[in-house]
Amino acid sequence: MPTSLSGSDSSPDSEKPKKKSAGRNLPAAIGVGIGLGVIIVASLFVYKPVFIGVIAIAVVVGLWELTSRLAERKDIRVPLVPLAVGGTAMVVAGYVRGAEGAWVAMALTALAVLVWRMTEAPENYLRDVTAGVFAAFYVPFLATFVALMLAAEADGPQRVLTFLLLTVVSDTGAYAVGWRFGKHKLAPRISPGKTREGLVGAVLFAMAAGALCMEFLIADGAWWQGLLLGLAVAASATLGDLGESMIKRDLGIKDMGTLLPGHGGIMDRLDSLLPTAPVVWLLFVIFVGAG
Repeated sequence: MPTSLSGSDSSPDSEKPKKKSAGRNLPAAIGVGIGLGVIIVASLFVYKPVFIGVIAIAVVVGLWELTSRLAERKDIRVPLVPLAVGGTAMVVAGYVRGAEGAWVAMALTALAVLVWRMTEAPENYLRDVTAGVFAAFYVPFLATFVALMLAAEADGPQRVLTFLLLTVVSDTGAYAVGWRFGKHKLAPRISPGKTREGLVGAVLFAMAAGALCMEFLIADGAWWQGLLLGLAVAASATLGDLGESMIKRDLGIKDMGTLLPGHGGIMDRLDSLLPTAPVVWLLFVIFVGAG
């Protein structure tokens, strides 16, 4: 008989070990990643205000994805208009007026969310505005720290480039090492694909890249500072990725959107960048000053 009574297949093909799958469309992911990289680098070094516009667009799209998923999966009605306007204002205020301007814009955005939601029925008011304030903090406020880095007169673009490179290198190191050598799960209930070996890869890759960036890109930077910076980036990027995984598991979705082929949505690319931005900004201030 070709099969047993239990229905198991003992054919030679079924006994062959399955190859590991990358889990996504790599050609599309690489193509989109290169395209985004070109846009970011070009806007970053050609004219700073253009890059502020890139941040603002990413913030608005990210807010749209987040609020759309909240409405679809949890029936949480977060007002997008005050979030989008306030989020853009946060990024611009952070670049023009510094951290103080960003905090003021954050407070006014939270107030606008509370007032805007008053135009609808009072049921679930507290739930909706709480989610709105969370969204304002999670997406635009954390993104504002990228604008604060860019505002440094001496080497603003280099600081932002270092931040982006270290986060990407950390994610790449975790993915490459975890895919090849990963055996021990890091947080199986949150993100089954992440492994301890992948975390080690993230740390090693980010520390090496940090040493090079601080030595050759940042004015008055030192290689040992880059080691600490890379370690901090690997930690914050991993926690950020796990944090969004928690959100997506709670919502019962795999990706926040489908805008970027091979990547998911904008929020699926911002997950490790957002919480890493304030960490990198703070370490730059400690190591080499605000600029």
